Amino acid sequence: MNVDVLLGLQWGDEGKGKIVDVLTPQYNIIARFQGGPNAGHTLEFDGIKHVLHTIPSGIFHPEKINVIGNGVVIDPVVFYEEILKLAERNVDVKKNLLISRKAHLILPTHRLLDAADEAAKGKSKIGSTLKGIGPVYTDKVARNGIRVGDVEKKDFRIIYNSLKQKHLELIKNLCFDFSDYKMDGDLFDVYEAKWFDAIEIIKTIPHIDSEIFLHNSLKENKSILAEGAQGSLLDIDFGTYPFVTSSNTVCAGVCTGLGVSPKDIGEVYGIFKAYCTRVGSGSFPTELFDKDGDILRKTGNEYGSTTGRPRRCGWLDIPALKYSIMLNGVSQLIMMKADVLSGFSKINICTKYKYKGDLIDYIPFEINPEELTPVFHEMEGWNISLNKITSYKLLPDELKKYINYIEDSVKTPITYISVGPDRIQTIKR
Repeated sequence: MNVDVLLGLQWGDEGKGKIVDVLTPQYNIIARFQGGPNAGHTLEFDGIKHVLHTIPSGIFHPEKINVIGNGVVIDPVVFYEEILKLAERNVDVKKNLLISRKAHLILPTHRLLDAADEAAKGKSKIGSTLKGIGPVYTDKVARNGIRVGDVEKKDFRIIYNSLKQKHLELIKNLCFDFSDYKMDGDLFDVYEAKWFDAIEIIKTIPHIDSEIFLHNSLKENKSILAEGAQGSLLDIDFGTYPFVTSSNTVCAGVCTGLGVSPKDIGEVYGIFKAYCTRVGSGSFPTELFDKDGDILRKTGNEYGSTTGRPRRCGWLDIPALKYSIMLNGVSQLIMMKADVLSGFSKINICTKYKYKGDLIDYIPFEINPEELTPVFHEMEGWNISLNKITSYKLLPDELKKYINYIEDSVKTPITYISVGPDRIQTIKR
């Protein structure tokens, strides 16, 4: 068996949680390979919306094993809150959730460092979610980090306090006064107490050497789906730097984030919206500043599932999509939110960029809005609701032409089309 991969191809928020939930019945194990609580995977079924930040999106299927891999960073407080919300839906994570001992923990002071660093940047801030993601990955690379396996040690408090003091010195140097700074509504001491309570919960979830577990599972012919967070254009190496996340969001991150070999990678599902969105700062060539952008935001409910911030909206960007497909070796595409485009009489697709006087079809080293202009191809829209359509043949001809145009442009088949937020509103071609 192979490890199939599902990841986002844009700037995140593509709808990965829903599709993982849809695909989960085909797999034995769902494994999250990177990112942290800065991600929000939204699932909707039976009229109820669920948002997961750390726990893999296969958790609603009790017969499936869910693994939090070594590449994930965990905030115990957020993790515990997820468990409580799942318990309200009669989901007991202790039955089918496993955590890698090598996954790193986000300390309360990581969140303070995140806020202090963002404040110090002023107008140059990157739009961080302030969840401590950057600082915890910094400690990981600097070999200072605390991992899940460390909570099993007798001197865990000593290890924690040592790193905490290092952080407080850094915060002092950044001249950041956190005496009245609140994290999720709590002052530092209160949040820290919650953090240690949540550590006790983490101790009750089975800890594993995930790379060994997954290797043995493959030997036993178990099927595995690797779930990514954020999107390819937020990758620390290949995204629109420096306005990116702190981990490798592309397919290569599966190998380092789960400990599997490149030869074990099978299908790569790439998810994209029928248009583009972005949260926070950074380049966005096709961004709309007119009523069309407002309609996309309102109709698509484009507000961050983690931050609640309104998302920037724009037309589909083919050069960016081709770039992500190339980086990830995508074998199948999944198009989300086709229903949001219903009602537009005309729909634009960016096919190339005019860059420094030349036409290019790739993302350059830096995207300076003054030097780069999108070139659009206009297509006919459709004016019927897609929400109750269950078959590809019943989709409007204009949408089929839109799908075919994208496939011809990127040379990759679109095998699923989402026509609504519920898991059942998914058409397989």
